[in-house]
Amino acid sequence: MAGLGIRLEAGDRMILNGAGIHFLTPTQIRLTNRANFLFGRQIMPPEEATTPSRLIYYALQTAYVGTPEERVTALTEAIYHITAFMQETTSMSAKLLLSEGMKAASEGNFYKALKIARRIIRHEDAVLEQVATLPLESEKSEGP
Repeated sequence: MAGLGIRLEAGDRMILNGAGIHFLTPTQIRLTNRANFLFGRQIMPPEEATTPSRLIYYALQTAYVGTPEERVTALTEAIYHITAFMQETTSMSAKLLLSEGMKAASEGNFYKALKIARRIIRHEDAVLEQVATLPLESEKSEGP
């Protein structure tokens, strides 16, 4: 039988066509029809959407695997967050990724858009880590 086989452990979660699934025991499933799904670490809980890139990811996630009612609003939110990020960032590589992500999402290719959003998260994390290690202005002016 053709299809996509997935092995999941006890405690794993999956979102399949808008339905949340929590696996109580280890299992192996085979999807034989087209379905929108995410599982494991691909799923971002709402409380983790705390930065601009994570807001983009969460909105794209909902546009991809949310209920039909959630999808339209989520796509609008994703485009809003992508546009805001593009306006605020000075990084040309981030702008290029964001543009690719917006194009993929606008074309309905949400899985590709999510992969791009994960790259934006890594970029944002790296920038925030660099900023956190910079000395404060008050520390620069203080003498030994």
